[in-house]
Amino acid sequence: MNATLYTTSGCPYCIQAKALLSRRGVNVTEIDVGASPEQRAALIARTGRRTVPQIYIEGNHVGGFDDLVAFDRIGGLRTADTRSDSVSGV
Repeated sequence: MNATLYTTSGCPYCIQAKALLSRRGVNVTEIDVGASPEQRAALIARTGRRTVPQIYIEGNHVGGFDDLVAFDRIGGLRTADTRSDSVSGV
């Protein structure tokens, strides 16, 4: 599973989002929008939002950190292998 994470340095929710994705084994591409006005403009153009983190998983916009946690709670961050194991009871 792959994710794109728009962040700024020192953002506590960005740090927490990156840690959660890492714990779930998600490959993260991090884009620091605080370091580049061009990246910030790209974030706004892509999401319509100015806040970070903004998270995309497999190209689909999940939202911010609270949205990521909610997505994880419903099993959205489990890999296909993990989902099949939990269904089969292995």
